[in-house]
This record gives sequence, structure tokens and C-alpha cells, in this order.
Amino acid sequence: MLEQKIAFLGTGNMAEAIIKGLLRAGTARPEGIIATGRRTERLEELQRAYGIRTTQDNLAAAREAEIVVLSVKPQAMDKLVVQVAPALDHRKLVISVAAGVPIAALERRLGAGARIIRTMPNTPSLVGAGACALSRGEHASEEDLAVASRIFQSVGITTVVEENLLDAVTGLSGSGPAYVFLVIEALSDAGVKVGLPRYTALKLAAQTVLGSAQLLIETNVHPGQLKDQVTSPGGTAIAGLHTLEAGGLRTTLINAVEAATRRARELGEQFLEKSER
Repeated sequence: MLEQKIAFLGTGNMAEAIIKGLLRAGTARPEGIIATGRRTERLEELQRAYGIRTTQDNLAAAREAEIVVLSVKPQAMDKLVVQVAPALDHRKLVISVAAGVPIAALERRLGAGARIIRTMPNTPSLVGAGACALSRGEHASEEDLAVASRIFQSVGITTVVEENLLDAVTGLSGSGPAYVFLVIEALSDAGVKVGLPRYTALKLAAQTVLGSAQLLIETNVHPGQLKDQVTSPGGTAIAGLHTLEAGGLRTTLINAVEAATRRARELGEQFLEKSER
């Protein structure tokens, strides 16, 4: 159980997912969580659902908490950090979930000694199946990293990487759910094309992706080996795989991750430049 009080500055889907996970796992108590937002109806909804405290006052929430989670979109981050900087001294642990916002940019706004953990979670956190990478700033301790990891383990798995790899994480697992949803949609369309009802095709496609991922994780077998187990000589799977390879699926997915990584890097550079002004 975390004894520190946690403030979530921003109450979007990711913040709600983490709050829900913390309470479900018993990692935090409702009275130990405070969340902020602009819309009163959203705050009332979260208060009813989880029994947490809510407010529209970011600065007051940051002052009260020992762990402050910056959970707004990247374009709103600079304004938020400037607003709450007077409350975020070196005694607070600051966790950012905003894609493309470098630790150096946050340190410039918060001052020397700020204890910052930058994270890259993904949307499956909403159902407790997230993947989150974490990186600690210069002044954050191993204990700080362990606390942050514990928070995100309540909604999935975590891994620790150097900050220069977080853009790659954004391109792979951060943006990856969008790629997988496209694959599921395409498989479903294909099922309809060959005669299946839409609901049946979508249900089978989604479960096939889920089951295949679960098989890989639980067996820890290389995906190439699992693929070979499905493909019999002259069979249906190898015929389908031949078509996928001819269409460049593998190359297209690699290119997609590279493109998303480049874009994350560009956004980070833009934010860094803004913080220098």
C-alpha cells in the first residue's frame, strides 16, 4: 500500500485507468488520491465512481500531494507545469505520462533538483493490460523509480529504459495499439468478404489477436517458432503468409514504428525549444 498522497493533474482516460488500477490492486486508498480537471461534470463522475477527492485547483492539489502525476496532453503540459511549479519542490515525486515531453524540458520549468520520472504507458491500461516504459531523471532515486513502477504495474507490465529510448517506445507500444486495431479491423473485413457475418468476423479476429499474444507471453517462445507451428506444408496458413509477405506487411509495420518514433522525437525537440524561451 502506498502511503504517499497522489495527485493526478488531468483526468483523461489514462489518469482514470491508473486510478482504477491503483484502487483495484489495493495499492492506494481513495482518500489518498486527488484528481484535478476543468470540467465539473467529469470530476463529479470520477468522485462517484471511485470515492476520490477532486478539485479544479491544480496548484492546491500539487501542494497537498507527495506524488504528482502530470496527466494532461503534451500540448497542455507547458502551461500546467508553469502553473504548478511553485508547489513542485525536490520533496515531491513528479511523474509525467505525456508523450514526447523530455525530462530536461520539465526540469527547466521546475528548477534544479526536481525528482522526475517520465513514462510512456498505452491505452490497454484502461483494461489492466497496459505496457509502460519508465525512465528516471537525474535527481530521481531508485526508490522513486520503484514507486512509479508500482503505480503502473497496477494497470499492466512495466519496463525501465534510458530516456533516449522512450521515443522508440512511443513508436512501438505507445502507438502500437492503433496498428493492432487496424489489423483487427482488416481481418474482420476479410472475414466479411469471405462470407462471415460482421459481428462473428470481428469477434473471431479480436480473440485471435488476443489469444496469439497470450500464447506468446505465456510460452515465451519466439514468434517465428509459433508461426511455424501453424503452417503445415501446402496448407492454408502458408498460403496466407505468402500473400502477407508479398504485400510487404512486415516492412510496412517496421516503417510505421520508425515513422512514429521520428514524430515523437520531433515533438520532444519542439517542446524542448519552447521550454528554452
